[in-house]
Amino acid sequence: MPSVNRSIKNAQVERSATNARSFMARFKSANTKPEVQVRRALHALGFRFRLHRKDLPGTPDIVLPKLRTAIFVHGCFWHQHPGCKAARIPKSNPVFWTNKFKKNETRDVANIVDLKARGWATVVVWECETKNERDLRTVLLHRVAANAQNDQFGINVIPPLDTQSG
Repeated sequence: MPSVNRSIKNAQVERSATNARSFMARFKSANTKPEVQVRRALHALGFRFRLHRKDLPGTPDIVLPKLRTAIFVHGCFWHQHPGCKAARIPKSNPVFWTNKFKKNETRDVANIVDLKARGWATVVVWECETKNERDLRTVLLHRVAANAQNDQFGINVIPPLDTQSG
């Protein structure tokens, strides 16, 4: 009888893993609402960019080629944004979710380290930071400018103020 119990448990684990995969497959990884909001804000600030460069580690959501800056738009739940109320571990199957979130974090760090080794700056924008468009623009300007100040070419990334008075 012990082998029957093991078979049942193995079947349950396999079914659970299959369910988790099919559950997570429902979530899109590109062109999400927060990502589109970040793109809209960058465009309004005068930045020009490329999307989802597969030749870069982690396939950044947005790439500013002239500034060699990769922007990742992270969901607060999926990437466990520290201090955010959306970054919670579900009560059902907490072991699975804890492992999933640790793997996500490990992969995120590895991608950023790899990009930095290739001479790319990185910016992470959290989903909760995309709620207010004006605040998002400020966050983007500060983070991209901070990266550019460290750039050896000294590129000025802050767009000029509109000097025309209406």
